[in-house]
Amino acid sequence: MTPDQIEKAVAAAMPQGVDELRRLAAIPSVAFPGHPEEPVYAAAAMTEELLRSVGLPHVQQIPVEGSFPAVYGEAPAPPGAPTVLLYAHYDVQPAGDPAAWRTPPFEPTLIDGQLYGRGTADDKSGVISHILALRAFQGRFPVGVKVIIEGQEEYAGERLEAFVDRNPDLLRADAIVVADTGNPRVGDPSVTTSLRGMAAFTMEVRTLREPVHSGQFGGAAPDALAALMRMVTSLHDDNGDVRVPGLPRGTFLGQGPSEEEFRRTAGVVDGVSLVGSGSLADRLWASYAITVTGLDVPTVSGAINAVQPVARARVTVRIPPAGDPKTTVNAVVEFLRQVAPWGVQVSFGDFTVGSGFQADSGGKARAALNRAMERAFGRPPRDVGAGGSIPLVNTLLRQYPAAEILLFGAEDEEAAVHAPNERVDLEELRRVATAEALFLAELGAPSALGV
Repeated sequence: MTPDQIEKAVAAAMPQGVDELRRLAAIPSVAFPGHPEEPVYAAAAMTEELLRSVGLPHVQQIPVEGSFPAVYGEAPAPPGAPTVLLYAHYDVQPAGDPAAWRTPPFEPTLIDGQLYGRGTADDKSGVISHILALRAFQGRFPVGVKVIIEGQEEYAGERLEAFVDRNPDLLRADAIVVADTGNPRVGDPSVTTSLRGMAAFTMEVRTLREPVHSGQFGGAAPDALAALMRMVTSLHDDNGDVRVPGLPRGTFLGQGPSEEEFRRTAGVVDGVSLVGSGSLADRLWASYAITVTGLDVPTVSGAINAVQPVARARVTVRIPPAGDPKTTVNAVVEFLRQVAPWGVQVSFGDFTVGSGFQADSGGKARAALNRAMERAFGRPPRDVGAGGSIPLVNTLLRQYPAAEILLFGAEDEEAAVHAPNERVDLEELRRVATAEALFLAELGAPSALGV
């Protein structure tokens, strides 16, 4: 197929692709404990149906121990052509407070060319970008194709990592496309070349056997919540930089967002300063960040006049690509033990860790992607980092060191992933799917783009 034919094929398939995205995003496939499992299996079934619809001769759901099934598809490579692995995930984050959504989270709503709903961007747009790119070839793929769509990335991605380690030949490929990132802005093409790793744990502070009256005992009885707050606030200095020894600030060589752009996309309230030192690229993509992501304490509406005997916090640490997650979490835990006041009892548990990723300088696959994205977007892509983590990427890098791993997708930074009012820009989705299809053609037949 010529580049013109590919572009027209993707454009013609967009109405069907948008309808499929709406149906897929309407399934509340939250794979967290405590949520219904049936919708997750329903999303797996629809993903299997979608992969079959694009002409892949082999498609199946694959059990993943301790997790929901992955959906796998495969087509053999034409003689002499490389094989490309395409990755995305069909599970989503919980919707959170429905009152914070302008439209119902699981009733995808189209407004001014943007589709709103949980998972429309992260990462069901990745599923559909693969579908649109593959559908353009009508079953006659220019390269070997393998597709793996994960079912529990948002909660327990390490389970697919273990599956890959046990089945290395299944996903072996010459190039790997991970469609779970995006551009800084709509229409601003980029390739994510670094990911921070992640560690997380739950900390519990205990001071009393049970709550006691704050009037009768307050002032002498040690308050677990007060102790917990002192501990978590000690993690940062007054400037907002991490204080834990052994976790230095890093440097990112590429260009990051401007402060104006960042304040807008992050929704920083007027008059509130940003935190930390160094450039925004340094802070977001190359340095450690510690965030308290949850607290178990009495709610304001349920407050009683009592000194609290126990308080719990969930702590998440983002780790530069070269950092070691286990060493990092040990350093943070030891620091918290040292700053714990009043001899309080402190325990730590529910640990999770995931390594970061740093791409190499690029080879044939990256060169082909550069040409494809330049045609689809009208300008070549730039390198960016991502502060988030994709647990599977480092496992793929370890298992397939010769493969080029390419991260791009339709999740621009204003897509509100993991937040209320998540959305995907449909024109961005078309450009990303077009770039992917052009990339497959170029990799299968170099100079297919005439560049």
